[in-house]
This record gives sequence, C-alpha cells and structure tokens, in this order.
Amino acid sequence: MTQSDTVLVGVDGSTASLHALDWAGAEATARGARLSIVCSYSLPSFAAASLDGGYAALDDSAIQEGARAVLTEAKERAGSFDLDVTAAIATGDAAGVLVDMSRDVRLVVVGTRGRGGFADRLLGTVSSALPAHAHCPTVVVPLVGARPSILTNRVMATVSPDTTESTKPAAAGQGAVGVGSLVPVGPIRRIVVGVDGSPAAEVALEAALREAETWGAELFAIAGVPMGTGSGMLAWLPAAIDHEQILADVSEGLDVVVDRALAAHPGITVHRHTLDGSGAELLTEFSTAADLVVVGSRGRGGFAGLLLGSTSQQVLHHSVCPVMVATTRAKSATPAA
Repeated sequence: MTQSDTVLVGVDGSTASLHALDWAGAEATARGARLSIVCSYSLPSFAAASLDGGYAALDDSAIQEGARAVLTEAKERAGSFDLDVTAAIATGDAAGVLVDMSRDVRLVVVGTRGRGGFADRLLGTVSSALPAHAHCPTVVVPLVGARPSILTNRVMATVSPDTTESTKPAAAGQGAVGVGSLVPVGPIRRIVVGVDGSPAAEVALEAALREAETWGAELFAIAGVPMGTGSGMLAWLPAAIDHEQILADVSEGLDVVVDRALAAHPGITVHRHTLDGSGAELLTEFSTAADLVVVGSRGRGGFAGLLLGSTSQQVLHHSVCPVMVATTRAKSATPAA
C-alpha cells in the first residue's frame, strides 16, 4: 500500500465533521485504503497580537489540548472500522493544511452542516475553499439533507425506483421537500455524474467510474440542455430551433465521451441521459435519489481558484447527498496508484 492509498478526513469536533469521518471510514474500507485523520488548529490572531508572550503561550497550550481531545474522540469513533488508521494534529488554517496534505492522498473528505437556514446558504470556509485548491478529489458530506417526500417525474423515469422513497408520480413534476434527516453513510449504490464534454467533466467522469468500480454501484451520466426558461437557460435561441435535434446531438456527444472513458473500465454499465435543464439544476435534482454526485470544476489556481465554477458551487450548496469535486488540477497532481 502506498501513501496514495489513503483517504484523508478533517475533523474539528463538530457533529458534521464526525459524520464526515464515518463516511470517510466507509469509503476507505471499500477502497482497501488507510484512513488518515487530521485536526488542525491555529492561535487566534487577536491573542498573538494583543496579549503578552505568557498569555499567548497559555492560549496555544489550551487550544492544542482541545485539538488532542477532538482527535482522541475521532480515533475512538474510527475504531469501529477494520482499518489502518493514523491521526495527527497540524498547526495552521484548516483549509490550507488539508490542501497541502492532499498532495499525498487519494481523496479528502470534509463535512458541512447541510441545507437549512440563512447561515447554511454559505458553506463553511473549509468545505468551500478546499475543493478548488485540493490536489486530489474532494468529497463534501452534508450532515442533513431535505429529501423530497416524492421524487420528481424525470428522476423516477431515469433511476429505477427499487430503493427510492416513493414511486408515486409528483404533481406537476415536482416533489415536496420533507424534513431534513441525517444523510446516510454508505454503501454507495447510485452515483450521478455531470458530463458536458469539457475537460473538467471528463475528469469527473473518470473519478465517477473509479468510484463505481470501488462500490459496484450504478452510474448515471447526465447531460443538460438548458433550453427552457429561467436562470442559465438559452432563452436567446430562436423559436424555430429544433429542440429534438439539439437533444439528439448532445446525446451523441455524451455517448462519444462515455465510450471513450469506458475503454479503461471494461465491464461497467453507464446509464446515459440527456435532459432539459442546466447542469446544476439536474445534478441537484438527481441528488435526491443518489448516494454520491460527482462534478467537475476547472480548479484554477491563484485568486481565481478561490471560487469553483458556478455549477460545482451550486451543487455543493444544494445537494442532499455527498458531492465529489474532481478538478483538472487534481488530475495533474494526484499521485499514481
């Protein structure tokens, strides 16, 4: 086993991070990988700037002791998995620490609280910044997700209903959102990946194929054609445009991309669907019936890299299942198996 055969998870003592730890443990078990737990801390800037050396040192000691307690709890929790587990405390900003450590691991996992309330409209600093800068794919695990009581018609038509919450068609093609509940931890049976023909989407497709191999999961490749009305839709297209022809052309392109990727993954069946709607809209909608959504992003460095692409940002904010972000940066930097 090489260092690259490692799933890294960041913990901070919160319920969300411990839930992410459970997800990371299940993932490491399925991969036959080791699990690496890290808890980072940094001295608050006001303590270093306004207090004398003695108090600053005392604060640092107290914070470090708190980090040790968090790590001890996490290690005990990870004991339920039959894994090679390592744990460490790191100093520095949590996002920066995880980005640096992502150079030597196969996957990084972090948690976030999930949907609900004004505060949750923005992801935490780590779960927002890490996917844009990481050198390997990142999974953001929501703590709770508002699963719809009735799935939308097109989700039902695309995904077999054997494990969905309901097989009753939704009125007007839309399901009512139910009360948020804890997002399930493994096994991963359904994976949905967005494919639009871009290099970033091809990286996401490759990551989704590897994940499908790991879990023996069904894989659904979704291509969106924003032909209707609303945000992101192609309202400027002339009315005489052949809608069905555009869908057929996109479907043909989807087949080309998927068939090319499958050359390295024989034996995997990919269900392919081209639908009306933007990529963010479709992936968020399909997250209600999936165990994992995989999305690509340009992953640009520098200031521009502080923000992911609009699709990956929207999916991270609104998905009710874990989201894997695989950037082109991660493709070039992830160590070989």
